Amino acid sequence: MKEVTIVARNEVGALAAVAEALGGVGVNIEAVSAYGKDNEAIFRIITNDAQTVLKTMAKVPNIKRVVDSDVIVVKLINRPGELGKMTRKLANRGVSLESLYIVSRKHDFTEVAIKPEDKDFELAKEVLGIR
Repeated sequence: MKEVTIVARNEVGALAAVAEALGGVGVNIEAVSAYGKDNEAIFRIITNDAQTVLKTMAKVPNIKRVVDSDVIVVKLINRPGELGKMTRKLANRGVSLESLYIVSRKHDFTEVAIKPEDKDFELAKEVLGIR
């Protein structure tokens, strides 16, 4: 999975334009966060088809920047405290996170996607036991 960060002009309908464009080309959004900061709308999207997102966003009006990044997907036991344990492990080793998403939830487990800062990506994988 990848995270695609889309920065657009912060105006009414900006997210609708992005979501409609991606739906129109068959991109499934696994998770999304959206927020406004000053004159910018920032959308962070988790998807399995980042290349199509990048191509599609080039055609959407008022998009300022589009950047894709790798994320780490971790399965956690679905019970209180597991997210705290995982993030504490990362914090104790100095890993700084840019974003975190719940991408699926089942009865027994929750799948979480994390985006560490680039400088901490390999350390985060090591801390979490991911090769």
